[in-house]
Amino acid sequence: MRTAVGAISRQAKDGLRYDEVPWWRFPHFYGSGEEIPGLLTTLHSDDAGTADRALSRLWTCLHHQGGTTAVGALAVPFLLRIAASGHRGLRARTLRLVAETGRCQHMGDGWREGLLQVAEEPSVVEGSTMCPVDWTIQAARRAVTDDVHLLLPLLSDPDPEVRSMTAYVLASATGEHSRVSSALQSGLAREDDAVVRVSLILVIAQLAREHRDDLAPTWAHDLWSDPGRPPEVRIGAGLAWLCLVTDPAPDELRTLLTDPGIRRYDDLLQPVPWLTWIDPSDAGLRSCIVEMLMVSTPGKAFGDSWGGRSST
Repeated sequence: MRTAVGAISRQAKDGLRYDEVPWWRFPHFYGSGEEIPGLLTTLHSDDAGTADRALSRLWTCLHHQGGTTAVGALAVPFLLRIAASGHRGLRARTLRLVAETGRCQHMGDGWREGLLQVAEEPSVVEGSTMCPVDWTIQAARRAVTDDVHLLLPLLSDPDPEVRSMTAYVLASATGEHSRVSSALQSGLAREDDAVVRVSLILVIAQLAREHRDDLAPTWAHDLWSDPGRPPEVRIGAGLAWLCLVTDPAPDELRTLLTDPGIRRYDDLLQPVPWLTWIDPSDAGLRSCIVEMLMVSTPGKAFGDSWGGRSST
């Protein structure tokens, strides 16, 4: 899979030349990978309704019930180009499909070690091809990295959902760390949407953790500890800091994250892609905070963690 994705030429990608890709070698959940080029062609068609149905089918084939398939990685370069040039109303969903193909599915994992995790355990195998899922993730991430130039302009898209999903995709980039991080920081400085702000903070932290950026914890600490910052920035930075370090949560951060007023951000920040997977029932932020603070104070129950100061 990694070899097959790496062999797709830039000319084939840019020209949407699907016939140069060995789709037949990689089946999906419901059939042969040979049907994927037709769906991609339809997704890029002029008719928005037809394109929408093709995208729904692609989601079913490539990412059914939280699992990913090897053929999904082959589709990533083409999905990125269709997202950049196709129907604007389908751009965010298309980008999300790319993002989910390039990361492990940590559904329900809001712990400090899990929230920003990307790689899958090598022992996990995708059933239809017996291909290690981590190989698929690696191949998809390589494809994203090769096409960073298509994604960076989307950080300025007029649709905040597209900006948030672009950040989610960029979290899987394995190279060009300096260029990507600079663009993300610039985006954060000008961003006024709460969901996008938190998404940008989490992707900056995720890339920093993966690249072992020693300055990132201080950056996150400075954000969450600054009372002059917007609440969502402080919340997002607090989560990021907890994921970047192993230190117990200081009282100041615990007070911030367990203040009863934070509950009103549950619904507002639920669309943040990292939080949506934690709890799809509009409680992703709350669940994430509780799980992360329980790491700092083992044995605390939900009611003890929420709304009180640490005794440690």
